[in-house]
Amino acid sequence: MTDTETPLRPLTRLQQSMIALAMMAMGAGMTINFVVVAPLARQAGLAPIEVAGILTFSSAIYAFMIPIWGRIADRIGRKRVMVFSLMAMGLLNMAFLFALSAALAGVVTGLAAFFLLAFTRLWFGLLAPGLQPASMAAMTDATTTLTRAGGLGMLGASMSVGSILGPAGAAILAPFGALVPLWGTIILNIVVGIILAFVLPRTRKTTRASHRPTPLSVRDSRVAPHLIFLFIYFMAIGMIQQTIGWFIEDRYNFVDTAAHTASEIAVRHTGIIFSCLAAAMIVVQFGYIVPRRPDPRKILPIGLGLVAIGYICADTFEPFWAMCLSFLIAGVGGALAVPSANALGSLSVDRHEQGSAAALLAAAPPAGFVFGPLIGAGLYSIATPLTLYASAGVMAVLCIYAFLVTSKKTLTPS
Repeated sequence: MTDTETPLRPLTRLQQSMIALAMMAMGAGMTINFVVVAPLARQAGLAPIEVAGILTFSSAIYAFMIPIWGRIADRIGRKRVMVFSLMAMGLLNMAFLFALSAALAGVVTGLAAFFLLAFTRLWFGLLAPGLQPASMAAMTDATTTLTRAGGLGMLGASMSVGSILGPAGAAILAPFGALVPLWGTIILNIVVGIILAFVLPRTRKTTRASHRPTPLSVRDSRVAPHLIFLFIYFMAIGMIQQTIGWFIEDRYNFVDTAAHTASEIAVRHTGIIFSCLAAAMIVVQFGYIVPRRPDPRKILPIGLGLVAIGYICADTFEPFWAMCLSFLIAGVGGALAVPSANALGSLSVDRHEQGSAAALLAAAPPAGFVFGPLIGAGLYSIATPLTLYASAGVMAVLCIYAFLVTSKKTLTPS
């Protein structure tokens, strides 16, 4: 099929790559909270359910504000919103870091510490969500019907890579101080925001009819099952990401040494676990998925099964090397499952609707992370390994569904 359509607002390959870099920076900045904030906030005197409540509260506001910032971006320009959001992420993460430092130092304690941390995350949820809708709108305008799914897929993949590399970077930076990884993401967000300010063209009004596809409804019977599937998947992932730092800290009982504090050691070990996930997902994604392009219907249940096995092994085998191996297995499973589920969702609609489907499916991760951390913290408070087994159980149910239902569907709509 020949692509004769002209993009509404073309972007160069460099400009598109810089938007992808911004999404990667956003992914890194958001997920590093699970490596650093979860264990340190507990040491500051907050209960696990309070820590999860703060992050869930922020995630809920963040998800609610995404469409609002999308409309703002349409009105004042995508570039302005993207740059503002990256700067807001950096500065508000800095404010959160100072608040957390005050809580760790005992300057604020108890409910005062809880409300101070919640207040800073409130503003993060209000001001930072603009990057995702503005980036997707800019990429939609910069692509044609035939290239739109690929362009939006690149943004989703970039955010996923960032969410993997952020925690992995924490393992590298943690020896220099437990809070140093947060400084790394703060600097990254601000620097990328400055780069976008110079690289991206100013959004101009145009009299030409917009070619942007009509958004799909969440009730669309073709996409809704895939959206629910991904929501449940990421809710289970959120349960693990919220509690894995606590699990490592409680299992291995780190103590201060002459070189490092127990907090620094806990953050480093948590980062190593996330690094194992990162290594497995990157190797499988670029070593197998991209070059081989396997049938997503066949590898989706395999991936989900591997994630479930990895979580069960993480609790069954106590040595830290065994836990690393367990999360390598889970990482392989995630690398097979997530792209397959997204691909099946996009392929459930007509070609000209695939960009809209990709945008709709992108809402599943933040929606899942609204509920997952809070559920995970609640289960963890009941029994330490319960979160791992509950998440593994969810993955097993999804695996059975993928095998019995999803694997039987056609790859293109009838």
